[in-house]
Amino acid sequence: MSIVLYHHPHSRAANVVWMLEEVGVPYELEYTDLYAGSQKTPEFLAMNPMGKLPLLKDGELLITEGAAIGLYLADRYAAGRLAPALDDPARGTYFRWALFAPSVVEPAAMSKMSNWDYKPSNAGWGDFESMLRSLEAAVTPGPYLLGDRFSMADVILGGTLGYMLEFKMIEARPAFTEYVGRLTAREASQRAEAKNAAVGQEHGVG
Repeated sequence: MSIVLYHHPHSRAANVVWMLEEVGVPYELEYTDLYAGSQKTPEFLAMNPMGKLPLLKDGELLITEGAAIGLYLADRYAAGRLAPALDDPARGTYFRWALFAPSVVEPAAMSKMSNWDYKPSNAGWGDFESMLRSLEAAVTPGPYLLGDRFSMADVILGGTLGYMLEFKMIEARPAFTEYVGRLTAREASQRAEAKNAAVGQEHGVG
């Protein structure tokens, strides 16, 4: 088993468990005690100077950032299934929405919550309302971002959207709740949820 995910169930690494379950390759979880500062030790910082999760190790390769991990896993282990082939025009849409989560959804939501004073035309993520309109258009008519075809982009964007709905960071529009409902009904998503819950229970952070 060469894939190791440095993991805590209350971090973005939780969504990477779902990615791994969808890909279907063997992996192990390396519990990283965020509350004890394990992500700030010299050993961890040597792997990821950001001192954050997720961090995935595949053999000698180290990968950080949730979207990058998902795109890597899909290309290497599920090409043509979870990632459109290199010559498939759908690959452009796939990348568009996979990267929309960290580059637009997250900063737009943070700017809204924190009441940042900024000029939307100068920010790569625009403004909160434009983000919501774009997100709603992306998941409509569905069922997935690539129409009838489920992909790793759904895990990346859907995981972010599901988290924000759970913590009321984004209004629960029907298009959003229905889309997330389709994703959480997937067997791989349910297996990931069970594994995250089991780790939380084992370490008393459930």
